[in-house]
Amino acid sequence: MLSLLQTRWHAEFGYRHILMVAFPLILSTGSWSIQQFVDRMFLSWHSEEALAAAMPAGILNFAFICLFIGTVSYSGTFVSQYVGAGSDHKVGTVLWHSLYLSVIGAILLLMIAPFSSTIFKLIGHTEQIQLMESTYFKILCFGGLGPILSAAFAGFFTGQGRNWPVMWVNVFTTTLNLVLDYLLIFGIGIFPEMGIAGAAIATIIAGFSSIILYLILIFQPQNETRFRVFSARSWDIKFMKRFLTFGLPSGGHFFLEIMGFTGFILILGRIGQMELAATNIAININSLAFMPMLGLGIAISMSVGQNIGAGKPDLAQYAANSGVQLGMLYMLFCTALYVIIPQAFIAPFNAAPETAAVSTILLRFVAVYALFDALSILYSSAVKGAGDTHFVMRVTTVLSIFVLIIPTFIAVDLFNSNLYWPWGFCALFIIAMGLTFWTRFNRGKWKSMSVIESAGILPSQHFANPVGPEA
Repeated sequence: MLSLLQTRWHAEFGYRHILMVAFPLILSTGSWSIQQFVDRMFLSWHSEEALAAAMPAGILNFAFICLFIGTVSYSGTFVSQYVGAGSDHKVGTVLWHSLYLSVIGAILLLMIAPFSSTIFKLIGHTEQIQLMESTYFKILCFGGLGPILSAAFAGFFTGQGRNWPVMWVNVFTTTLNLVLDYLLIFGIGIFPEMGIAGAAIATIIAGFSSIILYLILIFQPQNETRFRVFSARSWDIKFMKRFLTFGLPSGGHFFLEIMGFTGFILILGRIGQMELAATNIAININSLAFMPMLGLGIAISMSVGQNIGAGKPDLAQYAANSGVQLGMLYMLFCTALYVIIPQAFIAPFNAAPETAAVSTILLRFVAVYALFDALSILYSSAVKGAGDTHFVMRVTTVLSIFVLIIPTFIAVDLFNSNLYWPWGFCALFIIAMGLTFWTRFNRGKWKSMSVIESAGILPSQHFANPVGPEA
């Protein structure tokens, strides 16, 4: 066993290779998770109403944004396959078309913002919570271009395996966001006390700062020489159709999964404010494990894409399995902490005793489904890296509707159930997702897929190998 582990540690696309690729991405998504955790913690210090309102409004906004983020971030898969196939000159076309789609997405979000009051009035939370939700949601919609365009620009680097720039951009913007959160939520010094509105404004400013940093990093002369980042800006309808064919289902999968959880949270809010606050705390704590998995998932997806582009599907499978095994080990560690020391995670929220007690129970539900959550994220990322996006979207649609939303609605609205039945459906939904994507990956249909025109014809001349020659 030790010999096998040592072999896989040093092998090409083994544990060490995947860790080197994934580490900056894990720090990137982990920094976003820390940002959300501290943001919610500050709001809980401000008022329990602000905490209760932030999660439904924030996750609903994120669900809409995710449709566009998931679509434009698929630029990373195109870049990885083009680089793997040695067609670096086509990367600029990917970059510009993801930029065009980002602007379109931001405009659509602006059109949704005026309806924020109507949306939250229909949901039926208390009047004070509705007002806070509407304010938070509307402000975040006005800043939609920041996260969407940043996701498109990040794909330029992740597709090449150059993940450190992405990490530094995310660390900078997270730090800026947290500082502004503290100043604007509580009104420190010259800044007015803005509560939940201040948290939203801080997020917008940080998001636009990331755009500025990416523009500086990407539009360099050396990138024009290799990738045509300036000269490939003309609109190509044929390529845009190809991009949307694969990217839109990827965005749809992201949107539907987040929207499913949005519906879940909004329905639970009808039970009561305490139940909603406890749910927000549990999900926020879960994000500490969930977000690093997204970073590892991006690394797996890009490794699969590069090997598919280079015509090496078996090496793509090896890379994906290396990443999944590492992810399962990390998630097992997080699960143990949720069970053994739940109060260490809950204490920073300064929750009322009843809310803290319920949050502790909900963390046990998280512990039940956490390993399957890792399977879902990582194996869906692997097959999407090859181009199997339509299957992922269909599965997410069916399971979100019939395993999560409808059962939760029936339990809460028709049978007046307590909080734990809906959380049981949530666990069942994630378990089903994990097992489905694990099965899809192992059947291997994705190995014959590709998102680019000529996968496997040319060997890569610039294949990212962060490990060194021994890999």
